Amino acid sequence: MIRTVSRNRFKQLYVFSTTTPIKRRKTGIQIKKMSGQPEILDVQELKTEAKWLKLEKIHWKDQDGKERDWECANRTTKQPGGVDSVHILAILHHPSDPISTILIEQYRPPVGKTVVEFPAGLVDEGEDAETTALRELHEETGYGSGKADDGGNAKITQVSSVLVKDPGMTGANFQLVTVDIHLNESDPEPQQHLEEGEHIIKRVVPLKDLNATLQDYSKRGFAIDALVASVALGYQLRGSL
Repeated sequence: MIRTVSRNRFKQLYVFSTTTPIKRRKTGIQIKKMSGQPEILDVQELKTEAKWLKLEKIHWKDQDGKERDWECANRTTKQPGGVDSVHILAILHHPSDPISTILIEQYRPPVGKTVVEFPAGLVDEGEDAETTALRELHEETGYGSGKADDGGNAKITQVSSVLVKDPGMTGANFQLVTVDIHLNESDPEPQQHLEEGEHIIKRVVPLKDLNATLQDYSKRGFAIDALVASVALGYQLRGSL
């Protein structure tokens, strides 16, 4: 005799047999033994002549208890707070123009191309993400005052958690800082305050045209930063899901 019992709202199924055992059939599903937690066992810095980056070999144990090695690159400038850099999503509000954002064009030797990015910069010693964002925004675009205590027409509205871009190759991380910039009709286009040796072109783009603008950049041979592409796609999809 076989009977089933359904218990509580979770509907757990119990099978009892008072005659012959139930014959089990193979389903092709393999049930793996509960795995453990991965663990970093040791980090060894490999010798190089690099100034701004360090190459490291990570000795770690995976979920099955197997010890492995992993090579990665990290910045030598990481601050005690543990955040390498900030990227700035600037939202421009103008009385007669559509809501826009700011892109920058900057040549990046590692990819051998000019990359379309958001304004960004490394976190200096003693800075938090907000301070770095306002400083870099002012330097690279001219907007705001560059000061943490009074950003002028630039107001920080959101700071993301710590994010990563390419965790298979590097431990470099960043925070995305959203900044609202409210402009008057007669405000002139601000001038950049670039450091010597910086070659950065800024461009104001309506948010509604961001994805199409990036596609045009790509056709013209520019490289597109993954964060910018993600924001553009998210904005495009916002009304269709």
